[in-house]
This record gives sequence, structure tokens and C-alpha cells, in this order.
Amino acid sequence: MHELLEDTVQHNMAAQTRTVAPELTVGDLLRLFAVDQRDAYPVVSDGKLVGIVSKSDALRAFASDEASLRYDDVMGTTVDEVMTRHVMTVEPGTKLRQALQLMGAYRFESLPVVDDENHVQGMIAREDMVRVLTQRERCDALPLAAPALGYYAIA
Repeated sequence: MHELLEDTVQHNMAAQTRTVAPELTVGDLLRLFAVDQRDAYPVVSDGKLVGIVSKSDALRAFASDEASLRYDDVMGTTVDEVMTRHVMTVEPGTKLRQALQLMGAYRFESLPVVDDENHVQGMIAREDMVRVLTQRERCDALPLAAPALGYYAIA
């Protein structure tokens, strides 16, 4: 297992990562979450990472106790108003072990992968880690159906 986690994030991340703009509305964000099955999106402005927005961030906008809370108002709230601005990221050369430690310590479901200029290169998610950890298992696993060990006569 040790050698599996010594590989880099770059070789195991989802490189085709959708990003969202800070101006996107919570309503549009929720529609993206409904079809993409992602847990979070990097928020990008002028090509650089400025935040991350999760399903929890979007849903928290509806949890206000304010008497004036209206559905249409919340759906029109922008990502900029609900996103997390201080984002923990990893670089493409980060070892999977380190990314997994960060995910476990902070209970992140995914981490943005950025280059030296803070451009999003992809996302590394729990699903990617599960895939990596089960790759070796697929090679070493016993077959699902055991071969017959002898000949049997049926009368």
C-alpha cells in the first residue's frame, strides 16, 4: 500500500474540473450540484482560485432564522456571498499520502489542485483515493468464483 500513496495527485486527480464564477447564483449552483454529483466547486475569477463552494455552503444560505428569508432571495444570492475564501489546496506534485492526511484531518471531501500561479489544475476527491487504493486489490484479489478442485459424479 505504501507505494500506492507515494504516487502524486497529478496522476490521480480529476483534471476535467468544472469551476464556477463568484457571480453565479445559489440557484444555478444548486442545479449544477444536482446534475454533477460533486461535493464542491473551485471558485475562479480572472483565471485564479478565489474560493471554494460546497453543497453545505449553498444549503447554509437557507438555514437563516431571519423572518425576511424568502426563497427567491436566497436563490438569487451569489456564490461570492456563501463561498469559503481561505482554501486549502495541494499542488500537482503532492503525494497522495499527504492529500489523504489533509482530507482526513480536516474532513474534506476534495481538495483543489493548483499550480504556482494559483490556477486550478483539477480536483482530488475521496472517490479518487478509493479508486487508487482498490487498484492493487483488483490485481491481487482472488477470483469471485473458485475453480473446481476435482471431478464429481452425479448419479
